[in-house]
Amino acid sequence: MTVRWVGAGLVLLFSCGIALPDDMTGQASIIDGDTLEIHGTRIRLWGIDAPESSQLCRGEDSEQYRCGAQAANELDAFIARRPVSCIPISLDRYSRIVATCTVGGADLGQWLVRNGLALDWPQYSKTKYAADQRDAEQSGRGIWKGSYVEPWLYRVCIRTNGSPAMCSDDANAHP
Repeated sequence: MTVRWVGAGLVLLFSCGIALPDDMTGQASIIDGDTLEIHGTRIRLWGIDAPESSQLCRGEDSEQYRCGAQAANELDAFIARRPVSCIPISLDRYSRIVATCTVGGADLGQWLVRNGLALDWPQYSKTKYAADQRDAEQSGRGIWKGSYVEPWLYRVCIRTNGSPAMCSDDANAHP
């Protein structure tokens, strides 16, 4: 997205009376691996994409497991009811706030990518988490232990009436 489009989007937001809060802090409820809720407001973590809740991956034993659920559960355990602080960046097409969020000084997006629970989404992150993803891949953490379908491709498959099992397996899945 170019600076001009971002600027136009922000002008549109403010002209419609929608203002993003400066920051949001509080106890978070985990919706899925890259979405949480603070004080009733849905927040999508910026720059990453975690497997969907219904998504399956294959582990090093080639058995399927619920990698989307694992990402959400591990994020919940990492946060451990500590306060989460988010700095809003924009709104997504579902009207969720897109933000960078931290707990105990740790960037949640970076933590998820580094632990192989989410992918750097270069379309949005401009490769901010690429080094963390390489580290997870080289160390074989999380989804990098086996094979997976990128979450953005999984969602496209589901939208075209695919089943979670069918959409989770791909001939081009990552080793």
